[in-house]
Amino acid sequence: MRELLFGRHLLKEEMHPLVPSSMIPNLIVDSGFQEEFGSQTSCNRCGETNEKKRQVAPCVCKKTCYYCTSCLQMGKVKKCSSLFSIVEPNHFPSNQTNLLTWRGELSIQQAMASNAIKEAVALKTTHLIWAVAGAGKTEMIFAGIEEALSQGKRVCIASPRVDVCLELAPRLKSAFSHTPVAVLYGASEEKYEYTPLVIATTHQLMRFKEAFDVAIVDEIDAFPFHSDKGLHFAVNKAVKKEKTLIYLTATPTKKMQKEIASNQLRATILPARYHGYPLPEPTVHWVGDWKKHLTLNKIPKKLKHLLTKLVHKKRRFLLFVPQIDLMEKLAELIQECFPSQLFLSVYAADEKRKESVLKMREEKLTGLLTTTILERGVTFRDIDVLVLGAEDQTFTESSLVQIAGRVGRHPEFPRGEVQFLHYGQTKAMKNAIKQIKKMNQHAKKKGLLKC
Repeated sequence: MRELLFGRHLLKEEMHPLVPSSMIPNLIVDSGFQEEFGSQTSCNRCGETNEKKRQVAPCVCKKTCYYCTSCLQMGKVKKCSSLFSIVEPNHFPSNQTNLLTWRGELSIQQAMASNAIKEAVALKTTHLIWAVAGAGKTEMIFAGIEEALSQGKRVCIASPRVDVCLELAPRLKSAFSHTPVAVLYGASEEKYEYTPLVIATTHQLMRFKEAFDVAIVDEIDAFPFHSDKGLHFAVNKAVKKEKTLIYLTATPTKKMQKEIASNQLRATILPARYHGYPLPEPTVHWVGDWKKHLTLNKIPKKLKHLLTKLVHKKRRFLLFVPQIDLMEKLAELIQECFPSQLFLSVYAADEKRKESVLKMREEKLTGLLTTTILERGVTFRDIDVLVLGAEDQTFTESSLVQIAGRVGRHPEFPRGEVQFLHYGQTKAMKNAIKQIKKMNQHAKKKGLLKC
């Protein structure tokens, strides 16, 4: 029971019900809210300070009580609540060797980033890996993880997206086949176990306190992490005071780019993919009022033309659509138009989402329609990508760069087409294309491209 509290930060109802907290030695008890004279009151689990995010309600404590609505999905933290933990003791073997069972080779770029991560682990510093989509970020982190684990340190790989965690889990388990790994996300049915290596959504880090010596946060620009102070608080709460923080992204924020330029943030920039082929550069097509077409049960003419070409060439594709209802309508229309092919659609709350993505990965589908939920963290062997309604505010510059990054990832299929279909070009579209071209130019100038 005690080891399940090492480095954790749990409500009483999340602890084992048969063990009274009074019988657990070295137990640290924090109040649900931090209330300091002359400063803001904050939730001790998610750091929320906004009074509007506190809901007053009758409570068993029979006092004026309230709870935090910001992290309510993780369980109710009340003014009268307690959060329990035990100091992380690092009860793992040290001086271990041959922990990494992956036997692949790194490119020159990957090796450079790998060495930077190892150095950050040794120096306990913060480092950003700015690598284009498909640069092979996962393989870059292996040596740094091995370095930390060999010293008995505890490591967490976190991402805002469940899909990214599910994609990383089998790869990390294979690369460290003799190391226990815990995979934590909201709908997971696995019971939590105390392990040296943890893969978790950033939301799950709210349940940790000073647990990790090394934290690697992937897709830091992804929704909701980039704009959620609570998730940033969770990451900083989950790591120890002396720690290594590694950030991974293909699209760092403008703030981070300024910090890199002013040497406030150490970074390694990788402008090329590991296989040495350039990033596919998107082309744009005007499709008119595509929403009106769909409400009239019609596929926009230009889109139908492009889909017909893809089907005839036996090209598989992802089709991004900004609204769920219109996406589902379009999926029906496409299936009717091409009855001999199979098409499915997915979105965040779709119960068959994992199943549909697996079918696409197994190449049982001609096309998969999706919201931005598949803009990152998923890899398909050989596909093209279309974005319908690329002008929609849902598609930010970062989002469009990530979407384009789904194409050409496999070394045997390094090429493919990315099509932005719009009803008026936006700054985000133009900047995304500009950023991709700039990275290709940078990679070419450094001699990193094969062609």
